[in-house]
Amino acid sequence: MEQQRRTALITGAGRNIGRAVALGLAEDGFDVVVNGSSDRMACENVAEAVRGLGAQALVAMGDVGRPEECARIAAEAVARFGGVDVLVNNAALRPAKPFLEMTEEEWDRVIAVDLDAAVRLSRLCLPGMLARGWGRIVNFTGMNAIQGYGGRAPVSVAKHGVWGLTKALAKEFGPKGITVNAISPGPIAADDEPTDPATLKYRAAAVARVPAGRQGAPAEVAAVARLLVSPGGAYVNGQMLQVNGGAET
Repeated sequence: MEQQRRTALITGAGRNIGRAVALGLAEDGFDVVVNGSSDRMACENVAEAVRGLGAQALVAMGDVGRPEECARIAAEAVARFGGVDVLVNNAALRPAKPFLEMTEEEWDRVIAVDLDAAVRLSRLCLPGMLARGWGRIVNFTGMNAIQGYGGRAPVSVAKHGVWGLTKALAKEFGPKGITVNAISPGPIAADDEPTDPATLKYRAAAVARVPAGRQGAPAEVAAVARLLVSPGGAYVNGQMLQVNGGAET
């Protein structure tokens, strides 16, 4: 009997790392739920590329910073594919603003997207994983989760929280056939590279700390996600894998 196909839900999948993960998992035989918050055309393009690789795709637009949107995205995935076997919590905001100048609303927004969404989507997807006795959750932290950065306090707080969530869920659900890991990327090239001087200065300083002497590629990050959800990654649980060219953390 043919083995049932598995489904991966990837947030922030319209570009950059999320797009690379979606295409990589499609190559590995997963059907893909492509989530984005605003750029539907980008997500539709990713879905079309997924289908070109022989997998099925569903575009589930929605703002993962809102509880009701998380619930709807998960429900659409279940309605189309019967469940979510792999959850990749990739969507994030990374605003740069001095701590004392940030409003409470701006703080709450970053926490909602960067941390609370991972909590909510995990709670929505885990029951199905438990019922099937198999599941994979891949969270994204980043060097903010290790070092902390001035001017990005809510991002650092949220990503520290994601790392704590990863370790806690790995211990709780590991005995049930579910692994939970985190990926911490270093400077990674983007589809829309920044042009403003402040961001360019920040990026140049980050790359200068990388022994490899360059930015990483989204596909290099996606390769680690592919490992974590593959049979070869089944014994990796509760870990933060750093994809940063050897930068000190």
